[in-house]
Amino acid sequence: MAKTTEKVRDSATNVKPYVERALRDEELRESVKNAFDSARSIYDELAGNRGLVTTASRVATDKEIQDQLRKTVEELRSAADRLQGKKKEHSGRNSFLLLIGIALGILFNPATGPGTRKWLSDKLLGGGDDFTYESSNGGSTG
Repeated sequence: MAKTTEKVRDSATNVKPYVERALRDEELRESVKNAFDSARSIYDELAGNRGLVTTASRVATDKEIQDQLRKTVEELRSAADRLQGKKKEHSGRNSFLLLIGIALGILFNPATGPGTRKWLSDKLLGGGDDFTYESSNGGSTG
């Protein structure tokens, strides 16, 4: 029985900061309320005797529903970030890192890489064949 009591005590200790933040943070409560209202609106619009395919195609084609879904996700993300105490100060850094990751993925992708590197070399270095990239298998690509 002591193990169960200890587990409950540990869980309560871990949850306590989140509960306190939820009770005191007006912006967090507002984000959760907005997300709930938006989700309720989507549910009310989609509920009925429609089949799964009809509902899915409506979600895929109706811009208003897509906007409401986007708003719901943004509100939930905002609430989760506030609950965890995250700041918005890293959004620029995270966007930059994502952009760098995408660029590296394009440049070193076996299907798109050689053509992209050649185009980039032509634009940056004036189109000379002075620069070549040696792939890991020893082949030269331009």
